[in-house]
Amino acid sequence: MTEILATLRDPATIRLRCAAITQAVADDRSGWFRLDRSRLDEVAERVAALTRERFPDGRIPLHSRWRHFEAGGVDRRALLDASLAGVTTAERARAYFDLVVVSVLLDAGAGPAWSWREGEGDGATRYSRSEGLGVASFRAFLAGAFAFDAAEPLRADAAALRRLDAAALGAIFQVTPTNTMVGLDGRAALLVRLGETLAAESGRSGFESRPGLLYDQLVAGGRDAVTASEILGLLLRVLAPVWTSGSSVAGQRAGDVWPHRFADASAPGGGIDRRTPGWLPLHKLSQWLAYSLIEPLQWCGVRVTGLDALTGLPEYRNGGLLIDAGVVVPRDPRSLATRWKPSDEFVIEWRALTVTLLDEVAERVRARLGLGAEQLPLACVLEGGTWAAGRQIALERRADGSPPVAIDSDGTIF
Repeated sequence: MTEILATLRDPATIRLRCAAITQAVADDRSGWFRLDRSRLDEVAERVAALTRERFPDGRIPLHSRWRHFEAGGVDRRALLDASLAGVTTAERARAYFDLVVVSVLLDAGAGPAWSWREGEGDGATRYSRSEGLGVASFRAFLAGAFAFDAAEPLRADAAALRRLDAAALGAIFQVTPTNTMVGLDGRAALLVRLGETLAAESGRSGFESRPGLLYDQLVAGGRDAVTASEILGLLLRVLAPVWTSGSSVAGQRAGDVWPHRFADASAPGGGIDRRTPGWLPLHKLSQWLAYSLIEPLQWCGVRVTGLDALTGLPEYRNGGLLIDAGVVVPRDPRSLATRWKPSDEFVIEWRALTVTLLDEVAERVRARLGLGAEQLPLACVLEGGTWAAGRQIALERRADGSPPVAIDSDGTIF
């Protein structure tokens, strides 16, 4: 059973099967989309220009949750490090992992009505969307909101996560009748499941029941180097029980994996996996989490290689950029007025196209910036970048900055 999922958990499989779907669209076999690759240069020009504007010193960071923690130009990591002064490197890494895992899982869309206030009086700043969720969860972590023992606040313990409810999260996120948040109950349930999953994994591995056990597993045996694919594989294995939405394959929860008629049976290394034909893995949220754990590992002395094994994130900003820029063209314009589900073929196909085309955009952006893949890995192109360009072009096209495709999702998968 687990071996079947192993193929679907390999990011190389994501690329192979997305490429098969993209080729089918390019061959005019899709009833949903056509491609206009002639617009890719225009997209790359926009992304390159935005990258220069946002990072004029040329120091482009990775696309990760840590960028949201920096909202408003505040070095919040320095605040966390000051509170962690005196702890061992391993304990600092565990705290980083605790923070990031909880924060990423809370990063579902909050809705247009919600915002979060940091500070008091005239010095207060309001943040919304992903930045607001990031800053709010960071401040909650710093205050010990996810710790079981108030004497050790800078943790996220399974026991504390299991007792969280919507009321407690509502207080953390400053939710009121006039500051409403979408999906509060779902977020609370997700953290409860995370707590249960970590407790079970702790029983199997012998490590503490907290997200930091992922760090302990990665460096077990004194390892000082890991690959990005290993990070993703561990997340997909350990956190599999957290995902109640998504697909089941061979009786196991597979998460962000979907059936598609053009997804073939490609397997890494040029082989064919006849057990999973027609299944397309995407693993957007897990890859976002993997990207967000790279820097904590590096800060704690663990080398991370193979960053470009992970794919571009097939979500509404990156995918929205490609639709708004005219690269991915819906055959029926009315499809953009429909509210879709993540399991709909229209959405699955759009996301597959996004993965393939982000690689093509990355090549063009590197050429414009005069940088190679080593200097500008895909994670930096995303940050520089495609995600910001997706938000930018959405604001140009629609007053509220909403993406071109409406998705009815609980945010735990997409």
